Amino acid sequence: MPITPRAAHSALLTAFEGHLRHERGLSENTVRAYVGDLAHLVDSLGQPEADVDALLTAVALADLRAWLATMAAEGLSRTTLARRGASVRSFYAWAHDSGRLDANPALRLASARPASTIPDVISTHDVLTLLEVARQRCDDGDAMHLRDWVAAELLYATGMRVGELVGVDVVDVDLRERLVRVMGKGGKERMVPFGEPAAKAVEEWLARGRSALANAASGDALLVGRRGTRADQRQVRESIHRLCRLAGVPDIAPHGLRHSAATHLLDGGSDLRSVQEVLGHASLTTTQRYTHVSAERLRSAYQLAHPRA
Repeated sequence: MPITPRAAHSALLTAFEGHLRHERGLSENTVRAYVGDLAHLVDSLGQPEADVDALLTAVALADLRAWLATMAAEGLSRTTLARRGASVRSFYAWAHDSGRLDANPALRLASARPASTIPDVISTHDVLTLLEVARQRCDDGDAMHLRDWVAAELLYATGMRVGELVGVDVVDVDLRERLVRVMGKGGKERMVPFGEPAAKAVEEWLARGRSALANAASGDALLVGRRGTRADQRQVRESIHRLCRLAGVPDIAPHGLRHSAATHLLDGGSDLRSVQEVLGHASLTTTQRYTHVSAERLRSAYQLAHPRA
């Protein structure tokens, strides 16, 4: 959600943005989304000549309910509506608690719950096929193919988000203990284990790939591009889609490998708390989505195999 030039001059929104970024430690994407949602609220009030801070201060509960109701009527998803409700509740709670507002108009604001969707996953066989294709592709000596291989291996081995992966530095990877330090949402740090295949990929990348590409612009980044700069999320996403096509498996994004890793861990007998720690979920409820996938697989297997299904 882009921030309009009008909203960009708001002292309240500027202070709230600083609060989200520096006090709550939220990611840039989340900060941008929350402030953008409030800019959308301001625009929806239909007073283009009014001061933004004055509008935000004068908002009533009825205005907030009407704003959400209008978006619902326009067909916005429950997930988007839930986030926009969370944005205004966070803003007005902060403004009230910090003494900028005498009352909190969003205190009794209810919003839609996010849609509970079952994550897209691919089978263990398909993941292994994808990873084998990625490994074999490295035989041509192209350093970028090595990077694509190590990215795919680490995404599946650790269940990291793609944004977390590109933020990993060389010093964050302990090949001896096979652990990687991950900086997750809200600046929360966690240590995640990975297996021997991923360790082998990292070793090959450091020896033959990164060493050939690294320069002064690389810094400590584990994954770099052809110019030696830190790899970005778009590059990794494109590489995963490319590998899916080459391997002939269902097309998934990097987040699909994260979903698959979580589901396969649960299928293999791991408990929810352990998977929660690996994925860096703040709430166990988020992790529980993956039990739905496993339950569906169990039901399917039962119906196919049990003589009295």
